[in-house]
Amino acid sequence: MYAKFIKRPLDFTLSLLALIVLSPVLIILIVMGAIGMKGNPFFTQLRPGKNEKIFKLIKFRTMTNEKDADGNLLPDEKRLNKYGKFLRSTSLDELPELINILKGDMSIVGPRPLLVQYLPLYNERQKRRHEVRPGLTGFAQINGRNTVTWEQKFEDDVTYIENITFLGDMKIIFKTVVSVLKREGISQENNATMEEFKGTQEETANV
Repeated sequence: MYAKFIKRPLDFTLSLLALIVLSPVLIILIVMGAIGMKGNPFFTQLRPGKNEKIFKLIKFRTMTNEKDADGNLLPDEKRLNKYGKFLRSTSLDELPELINILKGDMSIVGPRPLLVQYLPLYNERQKRRHEVRPGLTGFAQINGRNTVTWEQKFEDDVTYIENITFLGDMKIIFKTVVSVLKREGISQENNATMEEFKGTQEETANV
């Protein structure tokens, strides 16, 4: 009952309240982002949502558009400046996703929306992560964030989908706040964030 009838109205209400309460912070970050990123402070990217419907994810930009002599973007770790690292370590870069939640693209809690290019790589169980709206945070995020394997993250996503409850969502939100305050699991060793998903070797969706 919660997942079908209460979760979406609650998401809408809480995201609207959060946008109102945090509006001064958002304004400050927009100005700081325009300065720190030398231009547009926002980052948008197409991501798959519920039932693999594509939507435009909105975040604060954490990497510059610096390029090498050949016009190619520099590696992520070189474009991630001090301001961008601050945004990521505090998860403030995620705040614009409240707009996605308000619109109905996302939920407060659910599997994180990943890249469109990953869609053909999921096996049948991993595909289940798209049975619900993607989340600002999720069960996988409180169990290691960017420090665990893709397979473990996807298993956590499916486990969440099979056990959606109000108390479960509140627990995830609480643990997310604690994790953000401790700045845990922000990046994977030798990577600015998480290494690229290349499919699960044992079984891929299109084999």
